[in-house]
Amino acid sequence: MKLLKRFLLFCTFGIGFGLLSLVILYYYVKSDIPSVAVLKDVKLQTPMQVFTRDGKLINQFGEKRRIPVHIEDVPKPLIQAILATEDNRFYEHVGIDPIGLARSAVVLITTGQKKQGASTITMQVARNFFLTREKSYIRKIKEIFISLHIEQLLTKDEILELYLNKIELGNRAFGIGAAAQVYYGKSLNELTLAQMAMIAGLPKAPSALNPIRNPERAMQRRTVVLSRMLAEGYITKFQYDEAKAAPITAKRHGAEIELNAPYIAEMVRSYMVEQYGEEIAYNSGFKVYTSVESTIQAHAQTALMENLHDYDERHGYRGPIKRLWLPEIDLPWNTDLIVKALKEQEAFGLLRPVAVQSVEEKSAQVITTKGETLTLDWSGLAWAREYINEDKQGDAPKSAKEILAPGMLVFVRSKGDQWQLAQLPVATSALVSLDPQDGRIKALVGGYSFEQSQFNRATQAKRQVGSNIKPFIYSAALDNGYTLASIMNDAPINHWDKSQGVAWRPKNSPDVYDGPIRIRRALAQSKNVVSVRLLRGVGLQKTADHLLKFGFQEQDIVRSESLALGSAAMTPLELARGISSFANGGKLITPYFITEIQDAFGTTVFTHEPVLACDEAMAESAEHACAPSVISEQNAFLVADAMKSTIQGGGSWRHKTGWSGTGWRAQALKRKDLSGKTGTTNDAVDTWFSGFNRNVLTTVWVGFDDAGKPLGRTAYNANLEQNQLAGSESGAKTALPAWVDYMRVALEDKPYAPIEPPPGLVSVRIDLKTGLLTNRNDHTSRFEYFLPETQPTKYVLDDGTDTPFEDAPVSTNELF
Repeated sequence: MKLLKRFLLFCTFGIGFGLLSLVILYYYVKSDIPSVAVLKDVKLQTPMQVFTRDGKLINQFGEKRRIPVHIEDVPKPLIQAILATEDNRFYEHVGIDPIGLARSAVVLITTGQKKQGASTITMQVARNFFLTREKSYIRKIKEIFISLHIEQLLTKDEILELYLNKIELGNRAFGIGAAAQVYYGKSLNELTLAQMAMIAGLPKAPSALNPIRNPERAMQRRTVVLSRMLAEGYITKFQYDEAKAAPITAKRHGAEIELNAPYIAEMVRSYMVEQYGEEIAYNSGFKVYTSVESTIQAHAQTALMENLHDYDERHGYRGPIKRLWLPEIDLPWNTDLIVKALKEQEAFGLLRPVAVQSVEEKSAQVITTKGETLTLDWSGLAWAREYINEDKQGDAPKSAKEILAPGMLVFVRSKGDQWQLAQLPVATSALVSLDPQDGRIKALVGGYSFEQSQFNRATQAKRQVGSNIKPFIYSAALDNGYTLASIMNDAPINHWDKSQGVAWRPKNSPDVYDGPIRIRRALAQSKNVVSVRLLRGVGLQKTADHLLKFGFQEQDIVRSESLALGSAAMTPLELARGISSFANGGKLITPYFITEIQDAFGTTVFTHEPVLACDEAMAESAEHACAPSVISEQNAFLVADAMKSTIQGGGSWRHKTGWSGTGWRAQALKRKDLSGKTGTTNDAVDTWFSGFNRNVLTTVWVGFDDAGKPLGRTAYNANLEQNQLAGSESGAKTALPAWVDYMRVALEDKPYAPIEPPPGLVSVRIDLKTGLLTNRNDHTSRFEYFLPETQPTKYVLDDGTDTPFEDAPVSTNELF
């Protein structure tokens, strides 16, 4: 009895001493134990993802790959694999596993070595969120106390969910959702049992057991996980054998980028960092939905790149990137060496590097980065006249051997069903497409290749707009007494500038003059001297003030007569915004590229409310705010209708009185609801085309980043003599083809959407030559729109002779 009493006394003393020690330890480390209440509202470091309007992933930003998941969305076998491997008594203990700790203590006492695996899932959560990986007794004590706190605050499922989303699993993957994507390119519910077991084995040593770096060790670890699942009764022997025999299928998967639209993605990144700061923007799991549509955004990029290649190839071939070997000196490289060299060459846009293996008279064989052999036929080589400068090209080649030689490293691109010799374009371009009714950016491309240059020319490059300024000049004229039937003198101007001591002689391009001409035709044919005369008639200050209504920056609107020819500098987006007023009834919309922002779990935290181009009378009943009016509906329609003639032309071709507008190539779209305007600056330094219907407006710019470098002249016909030139680059020749190519897809299956005439206009039949009223209804006349009381009141004489100009109303027929 005495021994029993002594034993009980010793046990009581030991328990009391242990409890007292725990209390002392608790108060010793209490000040260093963080509050675990933050786990109730934990924000995991999850990358920001950027999507198209229709949900295609464009890009993601953030160092850590994490895809948060809810516990109910995790497949049961994966949870069982994790529990069997990491903590099979998780749902039974209170945060610490006494059995595991006791086993670890015995090993420590008997061997002097620390037993691995004594940490429960709760303790790992405590360590991952609050502690370092330092191995010390104090850290372990803190870990125990924090775990006990966590168990009091959270349910078991909440703790397990935190663990599954937090654990590091290698290759920058944090959490099981990211691991499934990184290693297998799958969502959790698509994983096989073998793949789940592989992921469940990673927490022990993410680097050492990585199935990509160390497939053999990873397979051994997977077998251990499957064995524990079998022992716990989670799987059958048949499932065990099948999963154990499965091959290693893991390989590195990037983010599931479904559409590469880097300029839009960078705009989003910049905006989010500005709004939230880098730490929050990159690590809060934001899902940002942009306004761009995946199909037309992809085609916008292709249209821009193809157009730049077409321009570049018109100006000649600049030669190979480099020589890998010289046939007359070196032995030909084997395929392995060639492939290695090709993989070191960066690819841009549509270009793919290849090495020339052999050359025949009219073809060449090249090797790709995959070691495959392609044949370049003569149709893909014949364009390669020697580049001399932007204005000159050499003779047309007669054989492939004049162009290529074995050992050359060159670029090729796919064109139709064949491969073609190519080169990185030296010119660049931008495209902006938006909905003029609410400002939604449908597509945006800031250059040929984001990898080559991150400078976004669509939003950052202010370039002179050339004749794209003329719709605004004509809008000012229509607000100041002119009509589309007003007759202006298309004749050279010779203006002496006293301050400069020189004469200013603006010229048409081409240098052709038609004498008295209606304003509609002058705009359609981009008559420079008529634009200058209109500016003079309205007044420079009044014209400049009118242009500022369209949202342009005052410092960009020059106060000289060169304004009429497009000396104002704007970005493509600024220009597109201004021109949209002609498509939407005179409203100034605000372009936007973000429609919605969600948090990591899909809760919407921001929705863009666009300002619509709605009627002011409807503003009170409209769900959205209405954009401000900057010009009247009537003015907007008249300009848009005149811009239709840029594409459709006018007159009668049957009676040889017809004429074409500068945008006639857009007739290839076979639509009658399009308005447009070409633009070319001096020496073709900048080329533009802007065009629209009621629902879509697109602006294209082509030029060099070197703001003073002309786009040059070209020889189009291979049969021309050397350096005999066919003409200069221009908005119609250089920018319009990309616009047509893009709009073909943007308008595909879209209904006819013309700009409808608003109330307050009258339509009368006029004589095409004089702009006066006529009773004839033949090819010499047409119906024209006018503001009330501005229509002509005189008729052309019955014999067809003109009414003298001095007898016509000055407001409609003033002649300069």
